Amino acid sequence: MKPEVIASVADALLAAERNAAMLAPVTEWLPDFDVAAAYAVLEVIEARRRAAGWEPVGRKIGFTNRTIWARYGVDQPMWAPTWRQTVHHAQDGKARLAISRFVQPRIEPEVVFGVAGAMPVTDDPVAILRAVDWIAAGFEIVQSHFPDWKFKVPDCTAAFGLHAALVVGTPVRVTDANRATLARTLPIFEVALRKNGEVIERGVGANVLGSPALALAYLARVLATQPGASPLVAGEVITTGTLTDAWPAAPGDVFASDYGELGVPGLELSLT
Repeated sequence: MKPEVIASVADALLAAERNAAMLAPVTEWLPDFDVAAAYAVLEVIEARRRAAGWEPVGRKIGFTNRTIWARYGVDQPMWAPTWRQTVHHAQDGKARLAISRFVQPRIEPEVVFGVAGAMPVTDDPVAILRAVDWIAAGFEIVQSHFPDWKFKVPDCTAAFGLHAALVVGTPVRVTDANRATLARTLPIFEVALRKNGEVIERGVGANVLGSPALALAYLARVLATQPGASPLVAGEVITTGTLTDAWPAAPGDVFASDYGELGVPGLELSLT
């Protein structure tokens, strides 16, 4: 796809974000718009944000939960950068976040990792966790600039990967003493998601590509195939995708999570 077309899509998406507006899916007005073109748009957006002083701090992986693919009309995961301006850290397991500027916001309980070094491309979760410094609970706030959350994979990929904000909970160090246990527990632990004090859904680690650890390996594989993408490096914060469905969120809501036997402190997030 021609660079000027890619730039025009970036213009439209950045304007929608800036104005908290909606627009028709890109694939409706550009029928040839595909996943490769979507990542080209993300490269343009990243370059513009860097030029404006934004600082990348990691990546988000989206649609790793295959149980919700049919609901959203997608058939593969995606990734997008996250930023110092969009990533927040809870204090003592609690945080507040203003969401009135977001478009059709939803909340997702996720597993977040801090990268310690080069990520191996392997399906061995213990080997993957050797490249991880810490693990934490997270809430990603996602938003859709496309009406009624109707889109195709290229649309949601180009639209910032649907990323609006990420709240990271209390990190737990990954060490020689707990690495094997974490590798065994990540596929089987259950998360409970509460909204205003009531459990609204439960999810399991295996929903995320079999294990949140395997989502890291998936990302490493994808990045290796994309000429414009940089590999994962130490210090990056990676959120691996929702363990449940994405739930509509509004100012005044209070969401909380419990990560059960994973041994990671949950989060309480008050939305304003």
